[in-house]
Amino acid sequence: MKSDFVDILSCPKCGSPIAVADGDRVDEIESGTLRCQAGHTFPIVGGVPRFVESELYVQNFGFEWNVHAGTQLDSAISDESEQAFRAKTGFTPEMLMGKLVLDVGCGMGRYTDVASRWGATVVGIDLSQAVQAAQHNVGGRANVHIAQANVFELPFRDETFDFIFSLGVLHHTPDTKAAFDRLPGLLRTNGRIAIWLYSNYGGWRPSELYRYVTPRLPKRLLHGLTYVAVPLYYVHKIPVVGPLLSFLTPISHHPKARWRVLDTFDWYSPKYQWKHSYEEVFPWFEEQGLTDIRVLGSPIALQGTKR
Repeated sequence: MKSDFVDILSCPKCGSPIAVADGDRVDEIESGTLRCQAGHTFPIVGGVPRFVESELYVQNFGFEWNVHAGTQLDSAISDESEQAFRAKTGFTPEMLMGKLVLDVGCGMGRYTDVASRWGATVVGIDLSQAVQAAQHNVGGRANVHIAQANVFELPFRDETFDFIFSLGVLHHTPDTKAAFDRLPGLLRTNGRIAIWLYSNYGGWRPSELYRYVTPRLPKRLLHGLTYVAVPLYYVHKIPVVGPLLSFLTPISHHPKARWRVLDTFDWYSPKYQWKHSYEEVFPWFEEQGLTDIRVLGSPIALQGTKR
């Protein structure tokens, strides 16, 4: 953890300022304790401040992103995550350059990586142990801070951030709208927020039935089972019978085998997985007083501005 991170932190329990309680305030703090003025304490473990005592309902994501810590990171030969980030947020490098940005549900740091490469100072938070992978992947950058925190009890003062984004995360909480409602207040005036949620426009699929069982399976067993996505990808391409099998055995159809395994596990493993429509979500932005609301081309993706 970088010592200057405390400058934007506040206690998620009482809202009072936070300081480093033990250990020297060096540039990088690997372990120690944070303490607020009211006496609440929070450990720093592996360079990451921890504002939660457990992963609660997201152990699957802690497992997933530490197993697939590098699968979705961009490289010299692939900018797929950057392209997805553009489509799902509507943000550009020019918009984020020099700004303070919050990534809600950063996972292993896929989109924190993109925004920080664009020149933003990025705070990535996640409820799960995925923060360990994020810290390893991007936490060493001078413009990145990683913290383990709950979206319902975030350790930040109101009007802290210039931009906030949450892509594919809020629908995995117990209440998507309640989670969203925690975020606009963290924006500064003229700040922008973008979210991307699962769509309910696609209709019912057998995977909804399978999910009554799959989130309850041991994580390693389910992950092993999702390797069936590697050969099924080709079976689903067989004329006539392929489309039927695709309907009955839904998997990711990403062209990269490792991504197929990851995406399939990501679909079948979460405890909570809500789906939404633009007709439902658009009013959430209006209720929060957000303006210039943009419906983006990657359902369900919206962006709004705080005036």
